[in-house]
Amino acid sequence: MKWKADWGLRGRMALTMFLLFALYIVFIGILSQYASILGIVLVMGAFSVGQFFFSDKLTLWSMGAKEVSENDYPELHRMIGRLSQQADLPKPKVAVVDSRVPNAFATGRSQDNAAVAVTTGLLRTLDSEELEGVLAHELAHVKNRDMMVMTIASFLSTIAFLVVRWGWMFGGGGDNRNQAPVWVAIVASLVVWVVSFLLIRALSRYREFAADRGAASITGKPAALASALMTIDSGMSKVPKEDIRQQSEMNAFFIIPIKSGLISKLFSTHPETETRIERLRDLEREMESA
Repeated sequence: MKWKADWGLRGRMALTMFLLFALYIVFIGILSQYASILGIVLVMGAFSVGQFFFSDKLTLWSMGAKEVSENDYPELHRMIGRLSQQADLPKPKVAVVDSRVPNAFATGRSQDNAAVAVTTGLLRTLDSEELEGVLAHELAHVKNRDMMVMTIASFLSTIAFLVVRWGWMFGGGGDNRNQAPVWVAIVASLVVWVVSFLLIRALSRYREFAADRGAASITGKPAALASALMTIDSGMSKVPKEDIRQQSEMNAFFIIPIKSGLISKLFSTHPETETRIERLRDLEREMESA
């Protein structure tokens, strides 16, 4: 199966990115009335740039993932190396998380600075074809530069959240008599944060669909990934609650998020597993009829 563009999906992602861009232009225009707040934005921007360039190391560290050698995990390295060739990608760093939660994630700012990590729980849970499907999904995220896209999309949303949280500490710069009260910036930041939060969640869900399709293109086996998603989803119920709590904050990185109540369903970074499986089955039927 060739790597084909899903133009409907790309159109929805492009529209979401355009709405975020328009929202942020308005946000910057409002904050430009407050020199002190803009100073905070610039400082936080510098921190975000640093975070962007070291995202692979920071994410691996926060997840407790350790880079492993070929001697430690020869089969995992061999599989990722072969799939990387099929995806026309440089081989990423390989990491393993010692966790009973069956999951995987990719990180890194570019294709040349990427890492793919799996948990020990995932290695114990999946067979080789299912594991290939999951690894191909993560490599599709790398090929689509999803980590870079989501980092950029989230930047001003994070700034807006900080302005809302600490806005009462900030005052307008210079003579405020001809300026709107500082609470205008705080209210604008709140609106920007809420709207961008929802748009970014939608963008994240679209990119999961794109990565599923990309995985099917890399392996030629949509059914393998569909089977893996079902296995992971059902395996979550067997994981001890303390493991779930430790990992739930990193939901945005995982191939399947850890479910934690109504809020996670309303604002999920991932589509429903059942919907993803149905789309993969449609791809399987499409390949069989081609």
